[in-house]
Amino acid sequence: VQLVESGGGLVQPGGSLRLSCAASTTIGDINVMAWYRQAPGKQRELVATINSSGGTYYTTSVKGRFTISRDNAKNTVHLQMNSLEPEDTAVYYCKVVARTMHYWGQGTQVTVSS
Repeated sequence: VQLVESGGGLVQPGGSLRLSCAASTTIGDINVMAWYRQAPGKQRELVATINSSGGTYYTTSVKGRFTISRDNAKNTVHLQMNSLEPEDTAVYYCKVVARTMHYWGQGTQVTVSS
């Protein structure tokens, strides 16, 4: 199973991006889909999660600005990012947890700069 992220890029402060993550094959029994990010010189951090019932979690710094969503039929997860700040600059990774299996994408770069 491969997870492929897309949608990253360069955006000015205050702008928006929509990240998407798609699985190469159908993944059964998905429990949680999530987005993480890793900024240069920092540890990877959890940004947002969405469970099989649609329940969501957001780290404090992105609450009210980011929205995570999923399409169960297509095994995809999205991250809508609004009001982007320079501090959001990082490589963003998607993760899928299915039973005891953890799958990671390769990452997509998001750069917020004027």
